[in-house]
Amino acid sequence: MTGMIDPCRRSRLATLARQHHGLTLVELMIVLAIIATLAAIAAPLYADVAERARVARAIAEIRTLDGEIAAFEGVHERLPTSLAEVGRGTLKDPWGNFYQYLEFGTGPSGQVRKDLSLHPLNSTYDLYSKGKDGQSQPPLTAKASQDDIIRANDGGYIGLASGY
Repeated sequence: MTGMIDPCRRSRLATLARQHHGLTLVELMIVLAIIATLAAIAAPLYADVAERARVARAIAEIRTLDGEIAAFEGVHERLPTSLAEVGRGTLKDPWGNFYQYLEFGTGPSGQVRKDLSLHPLNSTYDLYSKGKDGQSQPPLTAKASQDDIIRANDGGYIGLASGY
C-alpha cells in the first residue's frame, strides 16, 4: 500500500499544523533585519553604479558633440559660436544642466578652462559638463570643477576633471 500515511503520523502532522499558524514575532523581526541589512548594502552600490553610468553618458555625449563641432567646422570653415548652431543648444547633461561650450574667438578669455598649472586645456574651444554638483570654475584646481566632465588636449582627453 504505497501512498498511504500511517494514522499515527497523520495525527502528529495534523497536530503540528494546528499549532503552527504563522510566523512568530521573533521570526518576523529576524526576516526584517536581514532585508534591512541587504538594503543597506545594496543602496550605496546602486548609487555608485548609477553615478558611474551618468559620467559615462556625459563622456559619450561630449565625444558626440566634439564630432558634430568638427563636422560643422569642416563645412563652414569656422567654429560654431554656440551649441545651438550645431542643433544641440537644448541638450542637457545627465544631471539636468546644459553642456557648456566656449569658442575662444567669441567668448571672454577669463572663462577658458585651465589645467593644474593654469594653462588652457584647449587651443580652440572648451566643451564640458558641470557634473553632479552643477557648479564649475575655470581652473581645474577649484573644488567646484573636480566633478566636471571635460574635453582637454583638443579632444585628446574626455573625462572627469579630477582624472586629468
